[in-house]
Amino acid sequence: MTKETELVFSATGRRKTAVARVRLAPGTGVWKVNRRGVDDYFCSEALVKYVEQPMQITQSREKYDISAKVCGGGIAGQAGALRHGLARALVLADSSFRDVLKNSGCLTRDSRMKERKKSGQPGARKRFQFSKR
Repeated sequence: MTKETELVFSATGRRKTAVARVRLAPGTGVWKVNRRGVDDYFCSEALVKYVEQPMQITQSREKYDISAKVCGGGIAGQAGALRHGLARALVLADSSFRDVLKNSGCLTRDSRMKERKKSGQPGARKRFQFSKR
């Protein structure tokens, strides 16, 4: 193994049905999500701020280059998965970040999933209109 490959930290984040594989390497703060810029991929500024939250909390925005591959789910689920994977990769890079990230909720996997549709109904909770006669 070369020195460069030892310094790359990989982690996986999940949210709903989205999965993000994150690679963190020492660098200048370049972000690539599916080979695109983070601002280009997540068109909403709120989602970009949400994804960057672990980096802002640990003040390591300019210390690492981030390369991520996200798939599945929608754009909000992918943002949540990327945030989770990024926090996990930061803990691998520096274990002193663990308490800060855990207290802010970045390391907690959001386990809420879509409820399945039941047979004989139009949706997960919705029922057909009841008719007495």
